[in-house]
Amino acid sequence: MSLPKTLVIVETDPRTSARPAEGVRIAAGIGAWKKTDVTLLLRGPVAAYSLQEYADELVDEDNFTRYLPIVAESPRPIYVEDTFTDRAALDGSPWKYEIIPAAKTAELIRTNDYLIRL
Repeated sequence: MSLPKTLVIVETDPRTSARPAEGVRIAAGIGAWKKTDVTLLLRGPVAAYSLQEYADELVDEDNFTRYLPIVAESPRPIYVEDTFTDRAALDGSPWKYEIIPAAKTAELIRTNDYLIRL
């Protein structure tokens, strides 16, 4: 029997809101339980700023530096919806990520058992 799947979607700006850092912390925490298969999706025009090389300009930067490495250990990349247009901001990002179209986002939502949206 396979594990249930949980999709964590972050849609807010990590430069002005603590919600993205909390989403990363949640994804790392429930993934550590090994009771669900967790996927992190950064969606919207600003959410992927969470993957910048340095977290010092992000709200609640400690959660990024502590928990993003745990999320990144997943066998799949962190997904970034192509609605994020500042691709240059991700140059030098130490995290494995994949840019996906909105259609793939819809597929992820359909194929996961649980959804956490921040």
